[in-house]
Amino acid sequence: MNPVVHRLALLALVLSQTAAAQIAATDIGSRRELWVDGFLADHLGGRAELRLHHPIPQEVVIVFDRPWEGNATCYASVFQDNGIYRMYYRAWTIAVIHGQANDHAIPQVICYAESKDGTHWERPSLGLHEFRGSKDNNIVFVGETFNGAKLIPGNEAVFRDENPAVSPDARYKTMRTGSKVGLFAFKSPDGLHWSAMSAEPVIVDHTRNAFDSQQCAFWDTVRKEYRVYWRFYDRTTGGRSIRTSSWKDFLHWENRENLAYMDSPPEELYENCVKPYYRAPQILIGFPVRYVERGWSDSMRALPDLENREVRAGHQALSDEERRESEVAGSPKAMNNGLRATTVHERYGTALTEGLVMASRDGVRFKRWNEAFVRPGIERTGTWNYGQCYLGWHAVETRSALEGAPNELSIYSSESYWIGEASRLRRYTLRLDGFVSVQAPLSGGEVVTKPVVFSGKQLDLNFSTSAAGSVQVEIQGGDGHALPGFSLEDCPPLFGDSISRPVTWKNGADVGPLVGRPVRLRFVLRDADVYAFQFTGAER
Repeated sequence: MNPVVHRLALLALVLSQTAAAQIAATDIGSRRELWVDGFLADHLGGRAELRLHHPIPQEVVIVFDRPWEGNATCYASVFQDNGIYRMYYRAWTIAVIHGQANDHAIPQVICYAESKDGTHWERPSLGLHEFRGSKDNNIVFVGETFNGAKLIPGNEAVFRDENPAVSPDARYKTMRTGSKVGLFAFKSPDGLHWSAMSAEPVIVDHTRNAFDSQQCAFWDTVRKEYRVYWRFYDRTTGGRSIRTSSWKDFLHWENRENLAYMDSPPEELYENCVKPYYRAPQILIGFPVRYVERGWSDSMRALPDLENREVRAGHQALSDEERRESEVAGSPKAMNNGLRATTVHERYGTALTEGLVMASRDGVRFKRWNEAFVRPGIERTGTWNYGQCYLGWHAVETRSALEGAPNELSIYSSESYWIGEASRLRRYTLRLDGFVSVQAPLSGGEVVTKPVVFSGKQLDLNFSTSAAGSVQVEIQGGDGHALPGFSLEDCPPLFGDSISRPVTWKNGADVGPLVGRPVRLRFVLRDADVYAFQFTGAER
């Protein structure tokens, strides 16, 4: 073959292979990438695995013992806002306890609390709504009639709208449940004073028990759209499930889809708590609640609060007529004075709930970890019951109690649901980005990513090792071979425990010459965890 023709043919082959690799590569830019959905993991070798981590229980931050709160208070929505932490939560007392109606049963309301550190919370006197003759309370939403529909408070999740085009009077938003089997859009300039955005429901769902839990809506800064998640009854699986919808504004919703899961069995899911993870907003992370009816057994009777559990499973506090009316949505007697129309249901005493974690790149298809994210925990009063581990929406960043340590995530979880007079909210902590790691024992293991294209000047890791452990990173070309200067042998072992540490090779940390080129990252670990990685220093 003519040498010139040969060289041209070879050049064409190289260019075609490069183009193919470019098409197949995921452009991660300078985003932080987590392993929580396993999306970028192409190959695990040795004894490496993707390991789910669990938040650590800390102190109880609120005991819901105010007269307008009670033993069924839960559904917290928490977010940081201009230097303070805001919390909205459902306050309620389930009226039947120890077999008789509770004298101080209350209607469901939504309340507000705030904090400077995410640990110490105050319930300000807002003066907005009257409770037993006084407005000295922190109530934000009450039951009311709007355009012929009864708005039933209890499931609102409030959020700060990060849409750059949002008007000042709509900086805060929520969805309110109406008796017309729909969600009404509400707005507020300050998170306290609210008005309706439309006269009719913006989302209608006639499936069984639709909207019977906290519905979560938000502005997606990556996809430039609003998205909402709510509970519905899935006839195909015969249980509680999650549905979503999205659109460019908050009033017209389309693209309705039921959530799908990569490798999870059908399960009953109460909550969803889906929101973009603020440190990696291309990933949506949710905290659904798994609901399991286990029935009576020796183990069930060995769990805490047996007397209360038996009462919950077998009480009959309402008359037959009241029980029949309670089955009708919006029954006046069922809602009167906040009395929950409880009937004889074994599940009230033998069902259990716990928190899960799931993640998605498109908002519909999720990697749901089948193992519990937050277990009911060591047995003590107020735990291992139906209503525990309803996780707050969402994780927020707080200071560590360890002096000199980096910030951490705080996640809030319900306890003592329908136990005694007041439920509680406990704070849990988790390492930043610490939902899932690539982990290997001292004998070693590795993970190789799918092809990626990045922008940046250095590669930073969120990682942890033992004193004897290590992490090394090799950057490979599209053919799977180490690129010159970025081989495993060129990378001095990293050891320590850091939220952000640059990887270095013999020639330094500069990866700038590889920008825009499809590469694979090979992480080799010994008694180590890698939680996240990010190419930083990209030119803007």
